[in-house]
Amino acid sequence: MIETYNAAQIKLDSIEAELRINENRLTVAKANYKQAEATLSARLVTLYTSGEESTLEVLLGSASLDDLLDRVDTVNRLSEQDSRIVNEVRAFRTEIKEREAKLAMARSCSERAAKRDEIRSQLAERQRLLGSIKDQIAKMQAAEQAQQQRLANQAETRVSNDFGGNPAGHYSGVVGIAMQYLGVPYVWGGASPSGFDCSGFTMYVYAQVGVSLPHNAAMQYSYGSAVSKENLAPGDLVFFNGLGHEGIYIGGGQFIHAPHTGDVVKISSLSESWYASTYVGARRL
Repeated sequence: MIETYNAAQIKLDSIEAELRINENRLTVAKANYKQAEATLSARLVTLYTSGEESTLEVLLGSASLDDLLDRVDTVNRLSEQDSRIVNEVRAFRTEIKEREAKLAMARSCSERAAKRDEIRSQLAERQRLLGSIKDQIAKMQAAEQAQQQRLANQAETRVSNDFGGNPAGHYSGVVGIAMQYLGVPYVWGGASPSGFDCSGFTMYVYAQVGVSLPHNAAMQYSYGSAVSKENLAPGDLVFFNGLGHEGIYIGGGQFIHAPHTGDVVKISSLSESWYASTYVGARRL
């Protein structure tokens, strides 16, 4: 619509200066047309009621050559007058059509200008809405960061109290290792501190304590032994969404994981609706 307006504006610029004059000329043309029509009507009435002779009657009714010439001259003058009247009617009618077309173009351009202004207003409103949404997102991100910091502090407290390892004493410290990578961005197929996906993250963390895991959540589910949800301990692997996602349990009903594209390694709760509804099970290595 904006481009249509721009094209129309170019045309409008060429006729805008003539617009007022054109409106006046249209008024004059309509008046002339009306007058020409009246003249033509009057002439037709005259021809109908006067009983003027036809060309054949002029030829046959002439008494002499001079009379014939006079009659022909009269007929010719009347014919020229009739032709002029008809031509005026046609000319004024054509002028009216042309000027009305120009005015229609001007009005169309004005309507497009109004549409442009409407679009600009809508864009401005959307910009304001976008600004509001960005503010809301910023507040949500700040709240998320604060929440993540609280959860990290709680987890670090548990780690410092020797609750960060496997309860059987194997691979102690995996929770503390995993916590080092909070905030690392999710990268599909990632398995390094430059970016992790979910199974790449658990694989990398457990590699730090000498445990080799495949880079696949479903395959990791076949390692170790099953653990009930009620008996989860820090360091256990927890699985979700038909084995399409996993993380490391850190205690307190929470786990650390690399969620999805656009997110970062973070702490989440098993009680959150999506994780609670898609929970599959846990494995202890």
